[in-house]
Amino acid sequence: MISDRTRTIRKVLLILVLCSTVTGYLLYSTDRYALILLFVMLTYFFLMPVDPLTESLNFRVAEQAGISYGSLRTFGALGYAVMSLAAGYLMTEFGSRSLGYTFAGLGVVSLIITFLMPDAPVSGKPVTMKSLKNFLSNKETLLFLILVFISSVPARMNDTFLGLYIKDLGGKPDLLGLAWFLAAGSEILVFSLSFWWLRKNKELAIISFAGAFYFLRFFISAWIQDPNWLAYIQLLQLLTFPVFYTAAIQYLYSIVPVEWRATGQTVLALLFFGVSGILSSFAGGALYQAFGGRTMYLTISGMSFIGMLFGIMLYRMYGRRKTGEGTESA
Repeated sequence: MISDRTRTIRKVLLILVLCSTVTGYLLYSTDRYALILLFVMLTYFFLMPVDPLTESLNFRVAEQAGISYGSLRTFGALGYAVMSLAAGYLMTEFGSRSLGYTFAGLGVVSLIITFLMPDAPVSGKPVTMKSLKNFLSNKETLLFLILVFISSVPARMNDTFLGLYIKDLGGKPDLLGLAWFLAAGSEILVFSLSFWWLRKNKELAIISFAGAFYFLRFFISAWIQDPNWLAYIQLLQLLTFPVFYTAAIQYLYSIVPVEWRATGQTVLALLFFGVSGILSSFAGGALYQAFGGRTMYLTISGMSFIGMLFGIMLYRMYGRRKTGEGTESA
């Protein structure tokens, strides 16, 4: 909301990147539990808003330049893939404290780039609280956000406990790095080709498609006993997160007031990475401890199946209507 009201993304990003760089370095440089807890909270406080603001920046720049959002988002997937692999080897060879220097180094580079880059193009429409209230109270918006929440809890639970599951099956930290390298690396092709597969007014159908593969991915993971195969199955990220998230962003931007795009993007990220992360950590931890990894993965596969069905229902309610409206206007 600060970004939308001040009509700048770049200046807000500078403050967030600077603060998260400092707290992230301190987090990996201490071994006292109380300080670790404090710096985890501070790091997430500053770091989490960076993602939705960057995604909003990507979308606005892509619109202005007349290119696909996915072509820009490809580089985010590439960076995540490279650093996932590197972080796994760094932890194996030098321990977790080596991540402090890595985190700080990436933060300094990000600060320099953010300082040099131009700001996002702004909307000509004035920011009003009435338009935001109308957006957040709209039935279609609320149902869409419920769909995002239902679908994101299983995804976040997998993100949180994949490393523990790999460890329980006998895998090492570098195997987790490989797993996330394969997952993020597979996203690159999907994001870069989004101009080809992403269709306007078909977003809810595409989200349901991703939900079906989330179900398949987690159901297979429940029965895998070799940690290496658990790493390889993360290649199904190809048809899950990048498909779901790109379609969700495009659908969100079709229903959110243009002057509240950064705020709308934050609401989406809050559900996908924030609230769902809290629930998945607590509920997933209790479920994992009580019944083990297999039961947890069977549970989240069931939740993904429910998300798929809910997405199909919303497509029948809103997707077809929008397609019909587009045909009539044409």
